[in-house]
Amino acid sequence: MRTETRVEQISSGQNPKIKDLIALSEKSKLRKQKGLFVVEGVRELSHCVAMGYCVDSVFFCPTILGDDVFTALDVTGVGKDSFSDTKWFEITAEIYSKVAYREGTEGVIAEVRSKEHRLEDLKLSPTPLVIILERVEKPGNLGAVLRSADAAGADAVIVCDPLTDLYNPNLIRSSIGAVFTVPCCTCTSQECISWLKKNGIQILTAQLQDSQWYYDTDMTLATAIVIGTESVGLTQQWRLAADRHVKIPMLGHLDSLNASVSAAILLFEAVRQRNS
Repeated sequence: MRTETRVEQISSGQNPKIKDLIALSEKSKLRKQKGLFVVEGVRELSHCVAMGYCVDSVFFCPTILGDDVFTALDVTGVGKDSFSDTKWFEITAEIYSKVAYREGTEGVIAEVRSKEHRLEDLKLSPTPLVIILERVEKPGNLGAVLRSADAAGADAVIVCDPLTDLYNPNLIRSSIGAVFTVPCCTCTSQECISWLKKNGIQILTAQLQDSQWYYDTDMTLATAIVIGTESVGLTQQWRLAADRHVKIPMLGHLDSLNASVSAAILLFEAVRQRNS
């Protein structure tokens, strides 16, 4: 550990900083008020730092982390500026077990300054591939979609009329940091539809009614794949705005897939078409 960096030791779970950290993990409203969110795990925090986020505070447990914390997070490398004003706290394993969102993480958790994510800030490729989720409720589902979007090289993930925030700890953890590597934003459905039309991006809605097989649909064009909630599907405004309705064959007794599974199937069909 670098000797010139001041590290404060915390040995009590009643320490105000620990209480604030837990509250930040649990309360979306507090995250918005303070402009901070929580990132847990070396891999997730490294992705976060690599994308230019500024780290406010780092809480680490040496007995779990194993390596020197500065080496593990590459403070002297790509993320140097992200840690320029960071406060460092060494905590016990007992305290870490209380603040960690999940067991088995690497012994580091941080408070990071949030960024504003807007439609107009998205940078698109000449033939963009975008995944859109309407009113997604489960952070784990959104995290899984972000991982698929990262793997498929999608231009962006847009969450319309969201019921969870992009800085939910479960979302960050389930995405394994893809929430930082994939450009994403939130907006209303109407704002998104107007933006897609303005940018000449065809809208494909995943739905059973009046649909064609997804593999018979041209996805080599600029394409937005729109998926609704598993309970009620897409709202009427998306159905009416769509250029094409697509469906996935369902050969069993059920008539729908998990939203993240549907997203992965459709994303990689677009990849297949574009690379064939």
